[in-house]
This record gives sequence, C-alpha cells and structure tokens, in this order.
Amino acid sequence: MKLVSGQKIVLSQLIQQHTQFTLRVVFQAPFEVDISSFALNAQGKLFHDDYMTFYNQPITPKQEVKYTTHDHQHLFEFDLKNINVDQTPRFVICATVDHAQLGMKNIQHAKVELMNQEGQELASYSLDASHFQHEKAVMLTEIYFKNEAWRISAVGQGFNGGLKALVKHFGGEVAEDSVDSTHLTQENLSAQLHTVAAQQQPLENLATLDLRKKIVLDKVEKAAPHLIDLTKKSLLSLEKNNLLNVKARVALVLDYSGSMTSQYKKGDVQKVLDRVMPLALNFDDDGCFECWAFAEKALRLSDVKLNNLSNYIETEQGGYKKWKAGAGYNNEPAVLEAVINYFIKQHPSNLPVYVVFISDGGVSEARKIKKIMQEASLQPIFWQFVGIGGRNYGVLEKLDNMEGRIVDNCNFFEIEHIESISDSTLYDQLLQEFPQWLNEAKNKNILRG
Repeated sequence: MKLVSGQKIVLSQLIQQHTQFTLRVVFQAPFEVDISSFALNAQGKLFHDDYMTFYNQPITPKQEVKYTTHDHQHLFEFDLKNINVDQTPRFVICATVDHAQLGMKNIQHAKVELMNQEGQELASYSLDASHFQHEKAVMLTEIYFKNEAWRISAVGQGFNGGLKALVKHFGGEVAEDSVDSTHLTQENLSAQLHTVAAQQQPLENLATLDLRKKIVLDKVEKAAPHLIDLTKKSLLSLEKNNLLNVKARVALVLDYSGSMTSQYKKGDVQKVLDRVMPLALNFDDDGCFECWAFAEKALRLSDVKLNNLSNYIETEQGGYKKWKAGAGYNNEPAVLEAVINYFIKQHPSNLPVYVVFISDGGVSEARKIKKIMQEASLQPIFWQFVGIGGRNYGVLEKLDNMEGRIVDNCNFFEIEHIESISDSTLYDQLLQEFPQWLNEAKNKNILRG
C-alpha cells in the first residue's frame, strides 16, 4: 500500500492482530540525515527526555521502541503491548539535517516503510523533496492511538529550524548558552537536555524531588559526565518506585570465580559498577558503596566512589588479576557472612542496606546459603541477586520464594550480559522488590525510624 501525505489508516488493517512491527526509514542525500522518534503525551508534548529515541539513546525505558541502523537504513522496532497509552499515545518519526547550505529540498530520495515481523513491506510513504524550500527538519510519520485503535499517519511536515525547532515544538528545552540556535545535533542532544532543569528555575524554588535529582546530576556532571545518561535513567526508575527520598547504604558483591574471568577482561564487571554508582549517589549521602569480591574467600575491596570509579576493576588492589580471594571456585556463604558481619556488627547504623550480588552461576552450598538468608531476614539488609552470563544459579533462583523468613529479603533475575537489556529496564528490575521489602521491614520493626 502506498501512502500519501495526510493519509491515515488503522494499523490492524495492515499488521492484523500483531503488536510488533518495524518502521524502516531510508534517505539518499549528499549529506548526513539524522532520524529520531519522539514519544508524546496526550497534549502532544515530549513525555520525558528518555522517550526520545535516536542513535545515542536507542531504546525507550520500557522497550516500547528500539532503534538500530543497518546499511544506511534506520529501523524503529515498535512493540505496542509495551506502550502505556495514557502516557505516550503518540510517536512521531522525524528527520533532521545539520548542514549550513543544504536542507530537505536537496534530498534525492526518502521513504518510510512499515514492515511486519517477517520483514515484509505492508505500506510505504515517499517524501517529495519539491515540497520543501528552507526546511532542515521534517515530521515523517506518526504512530498514534485514537478511538481505541492504533493508527499510522503519513505527515511530511517541515520545520526551518532543524532539530532544535522540533525539540521545542514538542515541548522540550535545550540549553541556550551551550548550543548554537541552529546547530543542535543528535551527537550533542543528550548532553544538552539534562542540563535544562537546572537552568529553568532558581535552586531555592525547586520542588523537593527536583532538588534531589539536581544534586545527584550535579555530582555526576562534575566528577563523571560519562555517567549522565545512566544517572538520568536510574533517577527515572527511582522516581517511579517512590525511592528518590529513601536513604540507604549500598553494597556490591562480585563473583570472582574462574568462570567470570572473561567478564572481567571484557569490561562487563566495570559496567556493573558504573550502573550501581547512580543508585549509591541517590541512596547514600556519602555517594559511595562498599564492595566485595569472592571466590574461595571473601575479599573486601575499597569503597567505590566517583573519584575512583573510572577503571576501578583494573586499578583496585593492583587490578583484578592480583586480587587475593583464594582458589577460583564459588564460596557464597563466606561472602554472605562477611557482608552481614560488616553491616550488623562492625559498622551498624539505622539505615537499611541494599546489596547487589552478581554471579554467573555454578552455585553450590545450597543448604548453607538458604540458612544464612533465613537468619538474615531479621536484619535490615535487602539482597538483590543478579545472574549475568552464566548458568546453574541453583538456590539463588529459589530464594525469592523461600519459606522460613520473617520478610522476603531477596530477589533474583538473570540476564545474558550487562548490555543485553536497556539501562532503564535494568534499573526497573534492580528496584522491583526493594520498595515492598522496605514496607514489610518497617511493619516488622526490622527497620526503625
């Protein structure tokens, strides 16, 4: 089916009862063309910065849209079942040009194709360059929800001001003092959007939650700007789970058994530290977290801070290859007891403790682990076990439903590797059961104050 500008059609007529499809965008031009997706609310405004999808931010928080490129093709994979229509009932695919003299009138060919999961073209819309004069941005197509049905619309509306004009049109803001009025590109877009909140109003007038987020973002901006996008995603998840004002101590436990060697070597373990740091910055005023590695023995590492986070795995105690944790087999009970002893006996406090425990499996000592977790349910410690890139997680997979505990003090999920899911989804899973544990622990007087 060939669509023309202004045409609208109910998606089910094309994709039947399926919820997944792809929009493929192809441009031929003597310059680079950037393609983006904007997820809009019912008022037609950008729902959140994280709901802009482009090459530097390729997945929306709940994987509603995933962006990839292949052989100069821009692919937006949609999954309608993941979309909350009350929040984001409209998605607009846009193209922008960052060139001093050339614009949309100079494109040679532009086409948007709707494809099913088998890669078959179901509909297409071609852009006519003769319709443009000075425009450097254009809205190509819309996917939107109306009258209980998802629909697609061929748009073709142009803007003279490029990407910045589009961002402003959809209610977004860009830092005026750091980007030229016409030369906002996808490359610098992420870095600009997060700075706007601090520029919009005086510090003393910020709401409590906004102030909390600003403090965290300012710390990251000064000490580790490469973590800005990660921190924004963590704050979004924390806000959704009503955890922004929660104070807690954070700890990380790292599997150091022989089977983990490749994950240390590839940098995957360092990426775990990078993703835990934003949680520590929010939960803990010290902005750091305790860290252990374990194999045969439990090894207490230095606290992870913003000023030592970079390359921590390669530098801590001479680098991971020199860590002294005994033979390279799993001994979970040793590190579990070490962590409990540290927080309950050596350094007690009234704050809850949130522990992220990384393992690639090969878990034995099931009876001892079960007993430790049952007894630890009396303590103000929540254990979030994460299986990464392994198998045979054994008792860890059963801890969440284990009987004999005062409260459910642990959770487990597994992923293929640290980047196999989006950062937003990872944070959602990391924080999935922590709020419930906080409430239960307070009700049982495990937590006080």
